[in-house]
Amino acid sequence: MINRVVLVGNLTRDPQYFKTQSGISYARFTVAVNRKYGQNEETSFISCIAWRQSADFLNQYAKKGNTVGVEGHITTGSYDDKTTGKKVYTTDVTADNVQLIGSRNSSETQQTSYQQAPKSTGYFADNDVSDDDFNTGPLLDISSDDLPF
Repeated sequence: MINRVVLVGNLTRDPQYFKTQSGISYARFTVAVNRKYGQNEETSFISCIAWRQSADFLNQYAKKGNTVGVEGHITTGSYDDKTTGKKVYTTDVTADNVQLIGSRNSSETQQTSYQQAPKSTGYFADNDVSDDDFNTGPLLDISSDDLPF
């Protein structure tokens, strides 16, 4: 069985950044994704959560309106609402990988496309990747209209 999600859309607000009691960072954010069907267009608002280095990266670089790519899996959960006493069911995309693609302002897109976190944040700590590996080709100017989904 497969539980994989790939989203490309715009952040509806700045990510909300938190730390657990044990000090693990996480960020909650919502991605607005447009879907065309016939002559109509519909926007879905997808609730997402990122953990550890991905959360730190979002907290430092992501802002409302930025276009992000999210790869992850769907998680469900529930909690008891203290005010109503009713059980509330939740569905989120837990991000395994988050990329900052750009912003709504097209002049900023060239500057922020494929922006990487500095090595000092630990973003590349588990990877054997140098900054030079990403600077070998031309920058791509990709808009959401160019994507097949």
